[in-house]
Amino acid sequence: MVKITELPTFDAADYLDSEEAITAYLNAILEADDDALLAEALGDIAKARGMTQIAKDAGIGRESLYKALRGGASPRFDTISRVLGALGVKLVAVPKTTH
Repeated sequence: MVKITELPTFDAADYLDSEEAITAYLNAILEADDDALLAEALGDIAKARGMTQIAKDAGIGRESLYKALRGGASPRFDTISRVLGALGVKLVAVPKTTH
């Protein structure tokens, strides 16, 4: 029997290998309405795309980007916006359903 400690660690970045996968992941995270989870998800996406390049494109130091996008972080909206721009992603507002 396999012990839980012997199981490989799950890394979402391993599965974010297409624009469609990234879009679906980000939309699911946004539905959760959790700032810390959004920061962590952006970290997963940046890792999948290459953290060094995303940091450069966002104009943020690599270490600062890692800190801003780690689990439990609460980055400023400016940081989120710059990372989204570096990822080539835009947020779109839609009416909230009240059902």
